[in-house]
Amino acid sequence: MPRATRILTAAERGNAPLADTLVLSSVQRQTQKGFLFGLKGTCVELDFADPVLLRTDDALVLDDGRLVEVVAEPESVIETRMTDAAALARLAWRMGDAHIPVQIFERRLRVRREPVAEALLAGLGLKMTVIDAPFEPEQGASAFAADHGHHDHGHDHAHSHDHHHDHSHDHHHHDHAHHDHHHEAHSDKKS
Repeated sequence: MPRATRILTAAERGNAPLADTLVLSSVQRQTQKGFLFGLKGTCVELDFADPVLLRTDDALVLDDGRLVEVVAEPESVIETRMTDAAALARLAWRMGDAHIPVQIFERRLRVRREPVAEALLAGLGLKMTVIDAPFEPEQGASAFAADHGHHDHGHDHAHSHDHHHDHSHDHHHHDHAHHDHHHEAHSDKKS
């Protein structure tokens, strides 16, 4: 059974002939080890030392020299459109902060259709469209979500959270003391 030894980008592979095509979901395109089957029946063994992120038009180089093309499989995704680039950037940041992989376009954002993502978008009052389309999340977001997990990962949580308290910043009469109890709950370590 042929084993994938390395990955070529579309630019690196040029017009080299292809032995087969793998149509893979976004999760399968991040698979480090395992077996995948091409459209022509080729079984390809993945055994990469480091995590991978395969994109449409990448090719896997097999140990016998053949190339197998990678194509993103359409899957159920949610798209939300925004005309304001700053608002789109803030939304992408919020999704990343929630460990939700995102694919960013010029005026829209795409996430895998999952309850957490739907709830976050609905909570923000955004219009959502559910479609079947290839999902190719941004590399940083995917790697972060795949490696970061929701376990104890040993880093300090000294970052701010949205505490849902609206107040004006009239610095003449603003008292910050009544907000201290909110911030103590988010500190994992005391200096």
